[in-house]
Amino acid sequence: MNKILALGAPEYVLEREQWVPQPLDTVFEFFENPDNLVRITPSWLDFKIVAMEPNVIRAGTRIEYRLKWYGFPYRWVTLIESWSEGESFVDTQINGPYILWHHTHTFKEVAGGVLLTDRVRYRLPFGPIGRLMHVLIVKRQLQEVFDYRLKKVAEFFSGGTYFRTPESRATATLSES
Repeated sequence: MNKILALGAPEYVLEREQWVPQPLDTVFEFFENPDNLVRITPSWLDFKIVAMEPNVIRAGTRIEYRLKWYGFPYRWVTLIESWSEGESFVDTQINGPYILWHHTHTFKEVAGGVLLTDRVRYRLPFGPIGRLMHVLIVKRQLQEVFDYRLKKVAEFFSGGTYFRTPESRATATLSES
């Protein structure tokens, strides 16, 4: 990214947490399968994996995607920067719409299930215009994408019930996230 485009671009953080009543190996195996990324991404993004090298997700794996945003197609390339089997992995953007995209996925065995945490650090280009786009569109849409993920993961692992915490087994609506 051109350094001029990065001027005045603040860093934003998006976090989501979810507990699922499943064994760690089952949950981690789901997330290491790239086909499941397509299954937990909203259809309005028309998200497709077009290339992956090597053909297994590990540190050093490079994944190329095609998406549409408001009907405009674009290419996004990420790198699995770090990988700790059964614990965490980090994907970072190599090429795409952000100045920074650093997504940490963590998996922790808790109370007979797994606590999943997503933490995304991101920056938008174009300084003040990027800040305005964040307020008007990007923040809300990223929240929608990650709320959709929570919903789909709950469907796959807990009968459609979203558990925020394992301790109370209390459910939460996605609008509370």
